[in-house]
This record gives sequence, structure tokens and C-alpha cells, in this order.
Amino acid sequence: MQQHYQILQPEWIVTVNSGFEVLQDYAVVIEDNRILSLTSIEEIGELPFYEQAELISLPDCALLPGLVNGHTHASMSLFRGIADDLPLMEWLSEHIWPAEARWVDSEFAADGFKLAAAEMIRSGTTCLSDMFYFPDEIARCAQQIGMRSVVGLIVLDFPSPWAKNADEYLHKALAVHDEIREFSLVNSALAPHAPYTVSDEALRQIAMYSNELDVPVHMHLHETAAEVSEAQQNNGQRPLERLDQLNLLNSNLIAVHMTELNEFEIERIAEVGVNVVHCPESNLKLGSGICPLASLLENGVNVCLGTDGAASNNDL
Repeated sequence: MQQHYQILQPEWIVTVNSGFEVLQDYAVVIEDNRILSLTSIEEIGELPFYEQAELISLPDCALLPGLVNGHTHASMSLFRGIADDLPLMEWLSEHIWPAEARWVDSEFAADGFKLAAAEMIRSGTTCLSDMFYFPDEIARCAQQIGMRSVVGLIVLDFPSPWAKNADEYLHKALAVHDEIREFSLVNSALAPHAPYTVSDEALRQIAMYSNELDVPVHMHLHETAAEVSEAQQNNGQRPLERLDQLNLLNSNLIAVHMTELNEFEIERIAEVGVNVVHCPESNLKLGSGICPLASLLENGVNVCLGTDGAASNNDL
């Protein structure tokens, strides 16, 4: 089969190397939809396939890598605008969870994901980390569309259209992990929803499977002051302290939101390599608080951006 080459020639190439260099007089060389090299304009004529390559000139354009959406519930694009001007727990318990129980099935998950993928691709997002029901269907859609994805294998203690209890969520999670193992664009993460919706026993199993399979753990964490306060009242611990005791505080953890952190917690997550996803629009819409981004970065914590779902953001 004959190989297909493309040479993109923008005015600027924005890199994501350690110095975030901006290159001029360079081209991106692509072989069969995979980036082969960055080559200077002076040298592209020496490429052995230059005469056969498709040349794409992009004057006055900057070319940069695709954006990464570090946390979303893509299929919830179908719930956009369902409930506004509410705090998190009222929004979840009185609107989102009842709507999911009534409407969500595999077709909903697939259609919502495709709609969200189109919106993200149109605005430059090419990679996402997702959390939703029917992750098997979402993984197949992502692979078919060609969107690089980490599919969250959701775990909860209460029933949903996907599973009845934590044991069934975990059983299905492992099955989906095995099913998509050979997908070229899709990986999986264990996705316990939040500390207040998943028991210690389920979290212990998740920690064990994460370690054995070397897969990430994607979780809403310290999203609001109320979450942290209630955890202290109910368990005598802040959620991060609880997760530390359950062996979940490590470099496999993707902690989403993290609006309520004290100095010790910031130092601790920096020490063990926890990854944080900052979702500013979602936190503003739900009045959840603001992630202490400057302090996290000053302490060397790896931080990325996420949109959350369209229901708690209104755009992706």
C-alpha cells in the first residue's frame, strides 16, 4: 500500500517542549496521518518523498498541538442547560441523577459523546479524559471517530442504568478494560465518582486494581467546601487524608476540581505526584470555589484544564 505524505507549512509552530518554543521556517511532516518530523523549510526539499507529498501552505497561521480536555462527561452534552443557578449537591441530587436514571442508555451515551466530540474537535480539542456510564460504547465511538481518549470506568455505590452496585460497576470496569486493551487511540481509567459516593471497600479494590493494572484513577475530589466539611463530620477526616490511608494518593490519581486545599495537602500531593484537573467554568457555574492554581504550580504539581460536562459548563 502506497504511503501518503503531507507537509504542513504554517507561519509559526507552537511547541510544548520545556521552553514552549515558537518556531518559524519549519514544516510538520506527516506520514499516513502520523507526525513524522519537524523539518526546517530549507531541508524539506531533500526529503526522499518530497515530490509525492501533499504540500499544505498555511500563511499567517500558527500550528499547535491539539488541546487536551483533562476532565469531561462528554455524553452529558445532551443535558446542556438542564439546571442552572444551583449549588452542586442540589444540582446533582434533584436534577442530574434523576435525569440520568430516566434517560441514559447506551444509545444516549453514544449520541451524546459524538455530539461532544464534534464540538471539541471544532474548537481544537483532540484528546479527552471522560467519565460516564456505558464506557464500552464511549470507547468504541472514540476509536471510530479517531479522538484520543481516556475512558473513565465509573464506580458508584448506588444503582444507575449501567450497574446496580459497586461490585457490578467494578466487574464491568474490568471487562471494558480488557475489551479495549488493543484500541489504538483509547485507554481506560478507573473512575470512582467521588469520596461521598464510593465506600472504603470499593476504593480499596480500586487502589489494588490501579496498582496491578497500572491504570489511572480519575475522581472528583475536594470539589466544594461542603464536601470537605461533611467528610470531617461523618468520617473525622478530610477526603484527601482518607484516600491517603486507602493507598490512592499517588501519581496514578487524577484529582478533579480540588478547590478546597490547605497548605499541607498541597505539599502532600506534590510529594506523591498527584495530578490535578482545574475546571474553572464548571466551578464558577456551580459556585463550587476556585482551585488554588498558583500554589499548586509553585509546588510543582502537574495541573491541566478540563471543561467538566456541558451540563455544568454549557460549552466544551
